Amino acid sequence: MTSTPARAALPSSPEAAPPRWQPVAAIAVTLVLWASAFVAIRHLGHEVTPGALSLGRLLIAAVVLSALLARAPRSRFTRTEVVLLVACGVAWFGIYNIALNDSERRIDAATAAMVVQVGPILIALLAALFLGERLTGWLLLGMVIAFGGVVVIGSATRGDGGSDLDGVLLALLAAVTYAIGVVCQKVLLRRLSGLEVTCYACWIGVVVCLPWLGDLGGVVREGDAGTLLLIAYLGLFPTAIAFLTWAFALRYTDAGKQSLTTFLVPAIATLMAWLLLDEVPPALAFVGGLLCIVGVLVTRRRPRAAAVPPGG
Repeated sequence: MTSTPARAALPSSPEAAPPRWQPVAAIAVTLVLWASAFVAIRHLGHEVTPGALSLGRLLIAAVVLSALLARAPRSRFTRTEVVLLVACGVAWFGIYNIALNDSERRIDAATAAMVVQVGPILIALLAALFLGERLTGWLLLGMVIAFGGVVVIGSATRGDGGSDLDGVLLALLAAVTYAIGVVCQKVLLRRLSGLEVTCYACWIGVVVCLPWLGDLGGVVREGDAGTLLLIAYLGLFPTAIAFLTWAFALRYTDAGKQSLTTFLVPAIATLMAWLLLDEVPPALAFVGGLLCIVGVLVTRRRPRAAAVPPGG
C-alpha cells in the first residue's frame, strides 16, 4: 500500500532536535489523554461492543488525520516500511483496541491498566534487542519501582468481584501488541513523519475492525447523544491528537525510555475517575501513584560518564 507521493522521498538529512521541553510536553499531553480513554472505555464498555467501539474511534481519527495529511508532504514507502506499517496498524491500532475494550468488559479498569503496563517492559527489552538502545541500571531500577506502583494501584482499586482470567489474558494481549506497535513505529519515524505513520496505521486499524461495521451502524442509529459524543471524543483526542504527540516525542526519545512514562497512566486514570466519576480511590492507590512518579523520574536519570584515566 504505497501512498501516492506528493513528492519523492529524499535521503533523510540531519534534523535539528527541538527544545527539550517540547517532547516532554508532548508526552504529558499523550499520558493525560490516554488516561482519559480508560475512563471513557469503562463508561461505554457495556453499551458498545469492543469491535464497534474500536471501529468508531479509529474511523473518526483516520478521517481527521487524513484531512491533515492532505495538506502535508507525503513520502514513498520502501517495502520494509510497508511491512512495519502494517504490523504497527494491525497490532497497535487494531488488535490492541479490540483486546483492551473487551478486557474492560470483564475486569475493572485499574486491573486492565495494571496488566497493560507489562507493555513498557516488553518495549524496553525489544528496543534493546532490535534497536540497539541501552538498558541502563537507572532504567531497570525505575522500571521495577514504577511497575510496583502499578501493582499497588491495581490491588488497591480492584473490585470485590476479583479478576476474570479471560479479561486478564486480553489485557496481556493488548500489552504485547502495544509493544510490537511502538517498536515498529520507532523504526518508521527515522524517515517518515509522525502524521504519515499515525494516519496510515489508523486506517489499517479500521480495516482490522471492519467485521464490526454492522454493530457500529446499530450504535449510530440507536445510541444516545452522550454515547456518540464519547466515541467522537475517543477518536479525536486519545487517538488522533495523543498518537500524534506520542509520535512527535518518540522521534527524539529512546522507545524504551519513553514507553516507561506510561506507567503514570494508571495513576492519572485513577485521579480522573475520582474527579469525573466520583469514584474515591483508597489511600493505597495514592501510594501506588507516588511510586509510579518516582519510578519514571528514576528512568530519566542519565548514567554517569565513565572517568577518563590520565593520559587516556
